[in-house]
Amino acid sequence: MKKRMSLHNPIGLVYLVLFFLFFCCEKDPIKKEEVIEIDKKWDLEQIKASGKLRALTIYSGTTYYLYKGRPMGYEFELLERLAEYLEVDLEMIVADNVDALFEKLNNGEGDIVAHGLTITTDRKEDVSFTDHLYLTKQVLVQKKPDNWRSMRWGKLKKALVHDPIGLLGDTISVKDKPLYKERIYNLSEELGGIIYLDILPGELATDEIIEKVANEDIKYTIADNNIAGIMSTYYPVLDVKVPVSFSQRKAWATRHDSQNLLKATNNWLKQIKRKVDFNVIYNKYFKNKKYFRRRIKSNFYSLNKQQISHYDGLIKKHSKTINWDWRLVASQVYQESKFDPRVSSWAKASGLMQLMPKTAEELGVTNRSDPEQSIKGGTKYLKRIWKNFEHIPDSIQRIKFTMASYNCGMGHVFDAQRLAETRGLNKDVWDDNVETIILLLSEPKNYNHPVVKYGYVRGLEPYNYVKQIFERYQHYTKFITK
Repeated sequence: MKKRMSLHNPIGLVYLVLFFLFFCCEKDPIKKEEVIEIDKKWDLEQIKASGKLRALTIYSGTTYYLYKGRPMGYEFELLERLAEYLEVDLEMIVADNVDALFEKLNNGEGDIVAHGLTITTDRKEDVSFTDHLYLTKQVLVQKKPDNWRSMRWGKLKKALVHDPIGLLGDTISVKDKPLYKERIYNLSEELGGIIYLDILPGELATDEIIEKVANEDIKYTIADNNIAGIMSTYYPVLDVKVPVSFSQRKAWATRHDSQNLLKATNNWLKQIKRKVDFNVIYNKYFKNKKYFRRRIKSNFYSLNKQQISHYDGLIKKHSKTINWDWRLVASQVYQESKFDPRVSSWAKASGLMQLMPKTAEELGVTNRSDPEQSIKGGTKYLKRIWKNFEHIPDSIQRIKFTMASYNCGMGHVFDAQRLAETRGLNKDVWDDNVETIILLLSEPKNYNHPVVKYGYVRGLEPYNYVKQIFERYQHYTKFITK
């Protein structure tokens, strides 16, 4: 006979209490997990609160790259404008390939995928697409004969494929991506024959694959007509006239649960599409043949070589004297002169590091236009300023104080520190503390404060100076190995 558990039985009562406690304790973690899931929501409100839009993209000759010390690219320039519209900073996050873009997005490692994505039904299951940025279609990329310039039209015509049906029985090399493979499968089906596939690594950029056709490493590939067209200006031996698809829409993407960000991005797109700027940016990267040829030939194009400027060697040499990352110093040199040693300012500063006449004299610089003298003198001046902030424990914050002082003078930075203290802010932290105060030193009620000794300063200049140098430095670290 089974024993019944009675409330009048002490042992039974103990079991009942334990049973109750066990299930109460089991329920609590579930509630906590539910709260955590809610907290994971990351949409426009959270992006604005963080002050940063994290954009996922891929390196390519049109999307995002470094050229002559400046981050550039079709997606990058549009993202700058989107971030400005949203009133946040921009952070670029680079993925190896399109699959990684989607993975990082849905893992919460980024907020928006900014890459020319073809809108497909399958992809809509994984992401939410923005309104399209532009239309394109896939074309066949093939190489003309070496002596094509001297060939008669009839003979040249016979040497090339002029209709997709001419690909039957032949092989096309494409990236290991469903979008490309399916296009060839569908093309084979449409033509009633077989086109063989040569599968290339998925992380290869379209630019690299097209270059393989020009170098005869592969016979054919397919690519979006805007990219193929601009690449053919650098490789005239390529023919990119044969379409192999209908028009396709290219867009960016957000997570399904980021509907407010998606809505804001679409609102921004509607506005910018009405501006001349939108078409100017597109033409710059996909239509301007001279610019493309000049850039792709340059040693200072990040997809070619690991160089920022002509003066990398000098910057590396003299950066060691202050123990700073040379790429950070390079970013400051760009901020000062855009790597032009002949440039002069209205205030009579000149040279790569824009030294003032009196400062140059104190530093032993006899020719401010001489790159080595300028960089040596500039880093020597940075070291002198650096010593005045040795009480600041955080090295990055100390660098920011040093750079701000280089721009507007130590006296104004000291003023901002003292005024920050009166406002209850940390005088030894630049970010969100002293940088906010230096902005106020252009107002009489602030520069006339008793603790302010050096008076008025246009605080926006050092504020932007430090911010822009560090933003550029982040780009440099993505492209240039130390």
